[in-house]
Amino acid sequence: MAKTNTYEEARKKRLEENSQRLQELGIEKISKTLSQLSKSVKKSPQAQRHLPKFKSESVISIVEPRRSSRARNSVVSYRDDLDIDLHPLRKSYLARPLEEVKMASYEERARALKSAEQLQSSLQSGYPSFIKSMVRSHVYSCFWLGLPNQFCKQNLPKTVTEMVLEDENGREFEAVYIGQKKGLSGGWRAFALHHKLDDGDALVFELVEQKRFK
Repeated sequence: MAKTNTYEEARKKRLEENSQRLQELGIEKISKTLSQLSKSVKKSPQAQRHLPKFKSESVISIVEPRRSSRARNSVVSYRDDLDIDLHPLRKSYLARPLEEVKMASYEERARALKSAEQLQSSLQSGYPSFIKSMVRSHVYSCFWLGLPNQFCKQNLPKTVTEMVLEDENGREFEAVYIGQKKGLSGGWRAFALHHKLDDGDALVFELVEQKRFK
């Protein structure tokens, strides 16, 4: 019993000496401070809100980086690059059989324009004239013929006017000129169908009278 008491006394003495040394070094105080900070972080919901959140690898989407720094461009169709009418014609809209509908090549259109220029230069009347190259909406469907803007301003009325179209053989066709829109409507359809005009053809219009084109 005496030995036990002696051992306990020696153990308490060592603990007191160690505690005193820790106090002298300031380690015990630092340990208590850290312990208190750790408990306050665990209990404080505000501190938890500021903790960084990491996504699980299973929800992270991987996107292959682009190797070019250029902006993405939409693919442009050749129809957007060429200023030509390539819209498909519906069979129900055609005024002529489908097998008669054609699309002129660049060479065919150029040859027709050259012939029309030669014809225009040979005119000796001195009347105002212009050349019009036909497209499909002029001769197969729609049948609206827009005329040169400057020619209309200088030579034609600004109102709706009845016009006469006279071909090279002297045959006459009545048509309607719409001054506000600067184009021929009405009888132009009959003229185009009678002469079986095609895409690419070129016509010389000579204003021989105030209301007559030859």
